Amino acid sequence: MERHAEIVRQWRLLLALEGKSRGLTLAEATQTVGEGVSDRTIRRDFDALGQAGFPIETTKRDGKTYFCLNKDVFKGVAAAGFSLSELCALHLSRAVLTAVAGGPFRDSLASAFDKLYDALPPSMWKFIESLPDALGAKEHASRPRGAASAKAVDTLMHAILARRRVRMRYHSFSSQQVKDYIVEPYRLAYAQGGLYLQAHVPEYGERRTFAAQRIEHATALEETFDPVASGDAEVFPHSLGAFSGTPEEVVIEFSAGEAPYVREREFHASQRIDDLPDGRLRLTMDVVIDWELQAWVMGFGPAAKVIAPESFAKRIVESLEEARASYLRTE
Repeated sequence: MERHAEIVRQWRLLLALEGKSRGLTLAEATQTVGEGVSDRTIRRDFDALGQAGFPIETTKRDGKTYFCLNKDVFKGVAAAGFSLSELCALHLSRAVLTAVAGGPFRDSLASAFDKLYDALPPSMWKFIESLPDALGAKEHASRPRGAASAKAVDTLMHAILARRRVRMRYHSFSSQQVKDYIVEPYRLAYAQGGLYLQAHVPEYGERRTFAAQRIEHATALEETFDPVASGDAEVFPHSLGAFSGTPEEVVIEFSAGEAPYVREREFHASQRIDDLPDGRLRLTMDVVIDWELQAWVMGFGPAAKVIAPESFAKRIVESLEEARASYLRTE
């Protein structure tokens, strides 16, 4: 824990130095990291940054000593459009990016970071690589076990940009069949730990969503298409998961014990919260009533009760009764 605090403190000093062309006095540096840190500790931090390869220099002005960062060392980085803090922040985000952009993009992501490593001396990267101790990321718990084919993803991306139709073979879980489709691909979207293709299917005259890892083969055709505006700039805007559909007003009441947890989070952009007697609260959202929403509500157990629509409340009751019957059959 002590080492963690030290790294974070030095990182804050580094960013402060980059933002001050005239440098920082010892008092200003101490103020930057907060109270409770001695001048001796700050001096040790500057020494540690210098040993890591960061060009920390001192100058005297008006009887005061200023600590400065010699930015000439980073001219190559600046020429590429990066500031030092941006480059460090990008490196810090690697854990998050790997979790989000895994699968077919993992190799490309690794290659991109390999190029970034060439922008700074190895001693500096050694310091920067200690920063992820203060930042972590976990991949989505329900991510697909199988990854989407890199070749299929590449084909789909080119077809989306060129507005070309695609012939693809897809394993449909709903029908338990492998089907051949001609689709007009609109977008590859990442959600719920997986990659999805949003495409118009001319045969059915509607837009559908396909799980990318279940696309067995994809071939771009010479036929082009004119996209039809959907109005959805966001990815699955009306769902808590990776589903499309018409949103409905859903009203859920939460117990007093669960209310603080619900109040501090935003589950959907449309949500409204009303306080109820005895510490309870009412959450209202305009969302698609899909399996993800049902699983989310049922995950709260008796702490959540669907008030509207009535059909959704009945669906949850039926699921609970089916689950109860399943357990009884095992006795």
